[in-house]
Amino acid sequence: MAHPEGKHIFGTVKVGTKGQIVIPKEARDIFNIKPGDSLLMLGDEKQGIALVKQEAFFELADAILNSRLIKESDEESE
Repeated sequence: MAHPEGKHIFGTVKVGTKGQIVIPKEARDIFNIKPGDSLLMLGDEKQGIALVKQEAFFELADAILNSRLIKESDEESE
């Protein structure tokens, strides 16, 4: 079955007794997840759980904050 480009189904994972899961190798390879990386777990009670590399989330947050600061600075100079 073909899937849209950039979209993946990696199969199922089991939750262990300590609440741990194993991220499938294919997913780790595609998203460059290495031992020791920090992942941010996001949750939406209707849509489910998402894992995001912490550094990618911080880069996005930084870009948003910098954009806001630039916009506020431009508004103050008017």
